[in-house]
Amino acid sequence: MDQLWLTYKNSVISYYRFGNGPKLAVCFHGYGETAANFEFLAKYAGNQYSFYAIDLPFHGKTEWKEGLNFTIGDLQEITEQITGKQKGLFSLIGFSLGGRMALRLYEAIPQKVERLILLAADGLKVNFWYWLATQTWLGNKFFAFTMRKPHWFLGFLKLLNRIKLINASIFKFVNYYIGDAEVRQLLYARWTAFRNLKPHLKKIKQQIIINRTRTRLIYGKHDRIILSSVGEKFKKGIEECCTISVIHAGHQVLHEKHADEILPALLQ
Repeated sequence: MDQLWLTYKNSVISYYRFGNGPKLAVCFHGYGETAANFEFLAKYAGNQYSFYAIDLPFHGKTEWKEGLNFTIGDLQEITEQITGKQKGLFSLIGFSLGGRMALRLYEAIPQKVERLILLAADGLKVNFWYWLATQTWLGNKFFAFTMRKPHWFLGFLKLLNRIKLINASIFKFVNYYIGDAEVRQLLYARWTAFRNLKPHLKKIKQQIIINRTRTRLIYGKHDRIILSSVGEKFKKGIEECCTISVIHAGHQVLHEKHADEILPALLQ
């Protein structure tokens, strides 16, 4: 595994290169994770692929100095600089939050993408609370206030869990990200910075058909964060290019123990 660095504007982008194969794959990790999570793919496909995995802003060792705004222009330029603006087609792999990055990048440059591989991907459904917190002025102000003074929200969350209006997985997931001051600060920065990276699904589906892009969606059967039903809805109308797999996993689909179920999306 090679850790590399890219100077971009006032920022320093951390990324990794795994494998030395002739094909190229660009990888985007999930929320709160790092690009190193993709390293195991090189063990199984490193002779066929060179993987470039990027630490997103406010993640890993990337030092983002451009404020709370990360645009599709930034994402595209960083990707092109890291891959050396290679002329050949490449694959995009995105897990969870990284799925939204992959979808939005595909939308910008669909003619350059051979495969689109989405692992329990965010971005295929609009989350009401994320929309409220990042796309409305009042919602963002309230979001910032809650991140500074979260006690009322934690109490409300416990009530919802007690009366069974949210499941235990969601309760634990949200409680973790609200209960710690540093984690809350990062949550606000990440949600706000990525607010403009919104995939336009109708356009993406049209481009998948036009460019004959092989699209693979993989979900965890026991995932309570992102459901496979979202993928089934997205698949409608693009069935000839898109397949879905539901594997025995929770949300953490990106793991070496699931390599046998991920690899066909890359190799077949």
